[in-house]
Order: sequence, then C-alpha cells, then structure tokens
Amino acid sequence: MGLELESMAIEMPEVAAHPNRVAFRGVLTFVDTPSDSAPSGARGHRVMLKRAATEKAIPSLLGMGLDYAPSLDRHDARRKVGVITEAELRDSGASLHPDGRGRPSPHSLAVSGFLYARDFPELVREIRMKGPKYLGMSYEIAEAKIDDLGAEIWTVSDFAFTGAAVLRRDKAAYKQTWIELQ
Repeated sequence: MGLELESMAIEMPEVAAHPNRVAFRGVLTFVDTPSDSAPSGARGHRVMLKRAATEKAIPSLLGMGLDYAPSLDRHDARRKVGVITEAELRDSGASLHPDGRGRPSPHSLAVSGFLYARDFPELVREIRMKGPKYLGMSYEIAEAKIDDLGAEIWTVSDFAFTGAAVLRRDKAAYKQTWIELQ
C-alpha cells in the first residue's frame, strides 16, 4: 500500500516583511468530481481525479511552481510566479470560499504558498483587485493513468503534480476554484 496523505506542508522560515514574498491560498481542484470543461491536454475530455490518486500525489505538489500568463487565459509553465508549500484535501461540506460563496463540493484540494510579489507586482495587484470572484486555479499533472481512454469523462487513477496556474475562473477546468492573498 502506498503512502496516502490528506494534508502536507513544507515549512518556510519566517521572514518579517519579506519584499518578494506574499502568501496566497485557494482551491486548486476537486476530487471525485468531473471537471466543468476539458482541461488542456485532455483532448476534449472532461476529467475526474480519484481521491486515492490525489492523496498519493499530494507530496508531488509541494515545492511546485505556480505560473500564469499575463492574459490569465492559460498556463505558462515557464513563467513561475510562486511556490506551493501546503496542500490539504477537505471533505464534504467544506465551503469553496471562506465567506461561503459557491456550491459545496464533495472534496476540494486546498493549497497555499507564496507569490514572488516584487518580481510580479502586476499579478499581486490583479489578485488584490479581483481575487476569488474572478480568478481561479488549475493543476498541471504528468504520468497520468486514465482508466478508460474511450470514456466521455477521463478518470485519472494515478498521476504526479508538476505545478499549477493562476487564471480566470471562466478559463479553468473547474469553474469554482479560487485564489486570494492572505
């Protein structure tokens, strides 16, 4: 039996008023829930990450980069704007957003970490101004095992996280993801 975790974090040292580090948090994705639309790389298929596969993949998410494209409509894996330092699976009934907005989901994968605020001030401004009402997140994975490539919804039973992206919620595969500064 593999290592299964529901919450994991790497500890970053406290640096008071660090000029290039601002904390973020958000919901990256949902597990055991089909995506609202097909993510990039899924050849037009909606996808569903299995809970067991996500639990197993959580360690691969820590330390991965958070990227963005200035247009906020896609991923740009070569434009790393931050790092993910914590991930936690939250069970049913958990709100999608701290103020209770959005529909409940069976399981959400919450993440937090740091943005490089001095290097990407335009993104920090965008998140401050528009935040979780407008901006969401999307995961990046590799080595995905799809149970049935012929299925309308691809069920992913094994994978490794390779990063994540900040983008407009309407461009995310899961429209109820969000991100905000802490």
